[in-house]
Amino acid sequence: MTLTVDGTVLVPVADPDDGERTAVALAPHLSPSSTVLVVNVIEKAGGAPDKASVEQREEYARDIFERTQGPLEGSAGTVETVILFGTDVVETIMDAASERAVDAVVFAPRKGNRFVELLTGDVARRLVRRASVPVVALPRTDD
Repeated sequence: MTLTVDGTVLVPVADPDDGERTAVALAPHLSPSSTVLVVNVIEKAGGAPDKASVEQREEYARDIFERTQGPLEGSAGTVETVILFGTDVVETIMDAASERAVDAVVFAPRKGNRFVELLTGDVARRLVRRASVPVVALPRTDD
């Protein structure tokens, strides 16, 4: 079965490599009527000092978006980028998905060992468990 995305999908990306890898995996599944909303969540510390300034994080997000947009050119009808802010990455993603009435959240799982997943809260697993819209995990293409 081949997945084709004709609607609007929200694509969370964490870093430039993740953005490019996800875009490459997603592009073959898009149609000219697809709308892709690429988001990067700037996680706020919730009262604690942030590790980097907002300006630095926004610049990093723009780098992510630049790397992500290349593989999507010509595949989707529309590609939009949005920087989101929140103290909980998954909650912020799902809130944005609901607010923007997307058809699905689409992501490519990142490589990581179980220890890293334990420390980070395993965002992929939480995305699926807290889903307010369908969540699609694209197959990894770099294994």
